[in-house]
Amino acid sequence: MMKTLSLLLISLAVLAGCATSKSGDVYTRDQARREQNIRMGVVESVREVLMEGTKSPVGAIAGAAVGGVAGSTLGGGKGSTIAAVIGAVAGGLAGSAIEEGVTRKQAMEITIKMDNGQLIAIVQEGDPLEFRPGDRVRIISSGGESRVTR
Repeated sequence: MMKTLSLLLISLAVLAGCATSKSGDVYTRDQARREQNIRMGVVESVREVLMEGTKSPVGAIAGAAVGGVAGSTLGGGKGSTIAAVIGAVAGGLAGSAIEEGVTRKQAMEITIKMDNGQLIAIVQEGDPLEFRPGDRVRIISSGGESRVTR
């Protein structure tokens, strides 16, 4: 049982390490040294939103492995095999849910009136108090992604 718990904790640590930031202040390595387009605008409104977590196969696989190992320790013979299968299915579902919950983040939806009159909204991680209505901001766009900065 102790090995199973250790494996689960290691799996959760790996999942937490896979999370990436969607903040306006964080760039990926691929975004470095690339030309980016900048537009200007004024913040119309800011509201808190919830950014759903990652839904990759990692959580399900890790959960299934832990559940299968834990289930196989129950019973003997065919009962052990059945328990391992049930444990793997339940562990896979639990692992997927844990991954989504661990990587879920608070974010903000920033509505901006562009200098050309267009109204846009961008969702990114960060403190909703970072931007206020009336703030002059930059919208930096590259490769289909945009971020709001001061």
